[in-house]
Amino acid sequence: MNVREFVGAARARLEPVYGAREALSMIRILCRSVLEVPDYVYLTEPDREIGPDAAEVLMVALEHLSAGEPLQYILGKAEFCGLEFGVSPSVLIPRPETELLCRIILEEMVPQLRAHRGPGQASLEILDLCTGSGCIAWTLAHFLPDSKVTGADLSEEALATASSQRIGGNAPEFVRCDVLDGLADAFAGRTFDMIVSNPPYVRLSEKALMQKNVLDYEPGMALFVPDEDPLVFYRAIAAFASGHLAPSGCVAVEINEAFGAGVRDLFISSGFADAVVRRDLSGRDRYVISGLPGQV
Repeated sequence: MNVREFVGAARARLEPVYGAREALSMIRILCRSVLEVPDYVYLTEPDREIGPDAAEVLMVALEHLSAGEPLQYILGKAEFCGLEFGVSPSVLIPRPETELLCRIILEEMVPQLRAHRGPGQASLEILDLCTGSGCIAWTLAHFLPDSKVTGADLSEEALATASSQRIGGNAPEFVRCDVLDGLADAFAGRTFDMIVSNPPYVRLSEKALMQKNVLDYEPGMALFVPDEDPLVFYRAIAAFASGHLAPSGCVAVEINEAFGAGVRDLFISSGFADAVVRRDLSGRDRYVISGLPGQV
């Protein structure tokens, strides 16, 4: 089999499931990852022969993809903020919306916090709640090497994945605790300059709107909240933050687009007078930032 033949077979299998554009994107990533070649090889070297071992890996991957399994789980890795993370069905696949949250933190929030703290106080202590794969915790630790980052999650499987990442450098600490019942005990006596979280926020009633590859493969405990109390995690985070933030500390959370005002008002009622809603690249309410010095 050569590259042209594989791409033709892959398109025939994947386009009916994902559409032409997404199918081609997956095929390019597969070629790059399995064959260890540039992802445009199907254009530059269509007659390149694929060895039998690599061909078998590619065809097995096609079987899983055509059944709806996410490509990142098949490859066991995902890119996030320019870093490569190991992923498995025990954790959510890192998404662009969360990547933008990290960019907001690194490019806007951290410089403002440091300016407010003054010279000689650059080091930050950061807590990432519902850490999952650890993508937020590791990203902040990597790009803020003088910081101390802690990630917390209830899932032992998720913490095992987060702890096993091979990002290098300033490794976060990972702690098992229940965000809804146990934060105060797990972090008694500690204060943080920043608390970050991408908690579960999809209502159970929204399941019908979700894609099969998410519902069938990604962990439900990291996705769903009850319809009757969709802000349950934000209430717990706000209550904890009100007693465990440093005087100039701030909170950044990712949210369900339907509850921007609700999450903002929750933080305001918890004592954060300057909570604001921020939008993602699609223009949807996606983040609430609270406590940032000088925020309007």
